[in-house]
Amino acid sequence: MIVIAGKDRGKTGKVEKVFTKTDMVLVEGVNVITKHQKNRRSGSQGQVVKKAAPVHVSNVALSEGGKPVRVGYKQEGEKKARVSRKSGKTI
Repeated sequence: MIVIAGKDRGKTGKVEKVFTKTDMVLVEGVNVITKHQKNRRSGSQGQVVKKAAPVHVSNVALSEGGKPVRVGYKQEGEKKARVSRKSGKTI
């Protein structure tokens, strides 16, 4: 996937998780936030954790050859297949 909008525009990564109810995807190495955690027990230290946050589906696109590509659908017999609009190849 390649990010086409937002602060991480142009970055690429693999989709780790899809949130269908909110139309968000979690892309590896994109939209990384820092979260400050308190100590859990007395005597231990708090820490700063870097964590990937989800990105809306409209801000990412599939990539083919390092460039974003739009997706279409084609009926192949009984199955429905995703097809690249640019090259016509099955994804």
